[in-house]
Amino acid sequence: MAEPHGPLQGVKVVACSTAQAGTVPYMLMADLGAEVIKIEVPELGDNSRDSTVMPGFPSTYFETNNRGVRSLTLNLKTEEGRDILRRLVAKADIFGQNFRPGAAEKNGFGYDELRQVNPKLVYVSVSGYGPKGPHAALPGTDSMAQALGGIAQAYSTPGQPLRTGIVSVADETCAILAFGGALAALTHARATGIGQKVDCSLLGGQIRLMGWTLTTTMWRDRDPVTGQARITGTPQRPGLSASFNDRDGKPLVFQLNGGRKWRDAMTALGFYQALEQAGFGDLGVIIGSDEKRAALLRLLDELFATGPRDDWVERLRAADIVAAPINTLLEAADDPDVLANGYVTEVDYPKHGKRLKVHGSPWTFSETPAQIGIAPELGADNDDILAELGYGPAQIQDLRDKKII
Repeated sequence: MAEPHGPLQGVKVVACSTAQAGTVPYMLMADLGAEVIKIEVPELGDNSRDSTVMPGFPSTYFETNNRGVRSLTLNLKTEEGRDILRRLVAKADIFGQNFRPGAAEKNGFGYDELRQVNPKLVYVSVSGYGPKGPHAALPGTDSMAQALGGIAQAYSTPGQPLRTGIVSVADETCAILAFGGALAALTHARATGIGQKVDCSLLGGQIRLMGWTLTTTMWRDRDPVTGQARITGTPQRPGLSASFNDRDGKPLVFQLNGGRKWRDAMTALGFYQALEQAGFGDLGVIIGSDEKRAALLRLLDELFATGPRDDWVERLRAADIVAAPINTLLEAADDPDVLANGYVTEVDYPKHGKRLKVHGSPWTFSETPAQIGIAPELGADNDDILAELGYGPAQIQDLRDKKII
């Protein structure tokens, strides 16, 4: 095992989870020092081991979602396999699963069964739709949750059909919420000795991700205006968040609130005189007027198309206006702030003879830093984990011969 690190040293996790939303919560815990035992099917493993594999590289999908954990193969359809799982759970703080609703109970490791083994256990269940409702028993995916949760509208173009995106925002949001929910329940369990079940869903995560914009939509009882710009506030205190292309077609965004910031931003860009002459010296005039809104955006399109993106962004930032280039994924991976903060880092993969860029940690701990590992080979920790449970070499070999591990 690796040397202790991170603020979750001493936390023990057992995860019967696959895919992304079910594994990322525990990968994040492993980054922060928790001991995470991933249960996999003997000989086959998590089927995502074969997802997105490029020649000469490990699976991007499996590595991103399972780094730093320990792999134990276990046939949970056998009584001996389930007995090993119960022995692991008896010593665990957290148990996680993302099986289709009802499957864990059917196979003998539902919450009611496992809390009999360990009353302090935090049991985390991840589903597609949530534990209640007309579709609770259905399987769920990232695309399904994006489709139902409203995020497609956030980046939509007026007049164009809504589309889900290529990044698994539903999976990742649910995973981060499951991570937080598990640790909240663990805090309670350590204070009271009482464990509990924590239910998270892909759909529930998407609804939370919509934030205050969803609240505004519900209170107004109408969908927001989408497209190039987000207009907020009142004529007295207008707000604008908008994107534009530079002379080479490279996009940028800026966001501001208030009349003074509007004048500061446009003055820094050298646009203010032209805007004032066109009747837009006061940004508040566009609040409530679709016609004026459209006219302002057309004029700004023309003005931003006269120069380079880097110059516009630099001018806005110098005037204390929030602004940034709109990065592609590849540009984001090389962004200077991303690299300086370790949000993307590099890890050695000896088996493949490569040093590769990977996600770093989204947190920086001053006293207990995260440690980025790599994903285990299938069953790599079988012998060590079983020995820790008291199994001798002959017993372990017998389990292997009987295909229980």
